[in-house]
Amino acid sequence: MQKGLCERDNAALEKPTKRSINIAGHATSISLEPSFWAALADMARTREMSVTDMIAEIDACERSGSLTSALRVAILNWYRAS
Repeated sequence: MQKGLCERDNAALEKPTKRSINIAGHATSISLEPSFWAALADMARTREMSVTDMIAEIDACERSGSLTSALRVAILNWYRAS
C-alpha cells in the first residue's frame, strides 16, 4: 500500500540542507532536500562523475530559473527517463 503524502518518512517533510560547492571557480551554496542530494549522487554515479561535476554540467545548461530549480527538474527528468 502506498504511503500518504504527509507521513513522517515522506520526502515532502524533509528539511533542505545547504551545501557549499565550487563551480567554474566560483563558490556557491545550494539548498536541497536530502532526497534530491541522494538522487544527484545516483545520477553522478551512473555517469561516473562527482556530484559537483554533475551540478556544474547542469549549471552550464541554458535555463530560465535558478540553479536549484534546474537541479530538481534535471532529477525529475532523469527518473522519468529511467
